[in-house]
Amino acid sequence: MTTTTTPAGITAKAAAPVSAVRAKERPARRSTPLTIAMLAALAYFLLPLCWLLIASTKSTQDLFTSFGLWFSDAPQLLANLKATFTQDDGVFLHWLLNTVLYAAVSAVGAALLAAAGGYGFAKFRFRGDRAAFNLVLGAVMVPTTALAIPTYLVFAQAGLVNTPWAVILPSLVNPFGLYLMRIYAEDAVPDSLLEAARIDGAGEARIFFRIALRLLAPGLVTVLLFTLVATWNNYFLPLIMLNDPDLYPVTVGLASWAAQAQNGGAGASSDMLALVVTGSLISIVPLVVAFLMLQRYWQSGLATGGVKQ
Repeated sequence: MTTTTTPAGITAKAAAPVSAVRAKERPARRSTPLTIAMLAALAYFLLPLCWLLIASTKSTQDLFTSFGLWFSDAPQLLANLKATFTQDDGVFLHWLLNTVLYAAVSAVGAALLAAAGGYGFAKFRFRGDRAAFNLVLGAVMVPTTALAIPTYLVFAQAGLVNTPWAVILPSLVNPFGLYLMRIYAEDAVPDSLLEAARIDGAGEARIFFRIALRLLAPGLVTVLLFTLVATWNNYFLPLIMLNDPDLYPVTVGLASWAAQAQNGGAGASSDMLALVVTGSLISIVPLVVAFLMLQRYWQSGLATGGVKQ
């Protein structure tokens, strides 16, 4: 009986192509229930957007007489857009600019405050830090609607009701964003890097703005997006804080148009509901654009955080 000896290197090289071929031949595993669940979730999120896009091309009469998920015989998207921006002397554009102001200032301010607070809780130890952070966690569980009336009373005493600050200042407080940034800062900002900066003579403020804030950028973008969407879609807080139509955001403004259309109030027209639907479509476009612009920073940060250095 003879034995053939083969060098280990040749055996490894010969086995590698065989394993690669077997991996290619092996069929990809698919789960039918999981695929159905994903398709159902996709339909759940996309069907309302499809309906809104299609409904924006219809008149008020076509909204009630035609199939909801298909276009009417006489699409009039351009006419609806023109009517939306010219209704009530172009007040919709004013509402849109108000919403951009409220959402942008609130998102940037809330993200910076959450980053500063989360960084402080993660990298500094002080008396009562655990109790303070537990208080933040408790604030996450409090619904914003429960705080609306107390907030209104406080702002009424300060004389800030019916001003832009009545919408912006409450939106700057984001307990969930602070919690998220605290968790993110614990791993994203190495303690050794902070100690090296302190040895070089850098102050705490300079360390935060020049070093920590750059490392916290992916989490910062996440909090910014969450706050931007929440403030943009906020309805109840502006409703109770503002009574001047010139200060309305899009949500409250479109609700007032819808109320006029249903009650037949002053300034209502037969196509008012079509304008409400078209205005709703226009109002989501900036959110989609903002998400697409910031998505690459979000994804790159998640990928960077998944690589151990």
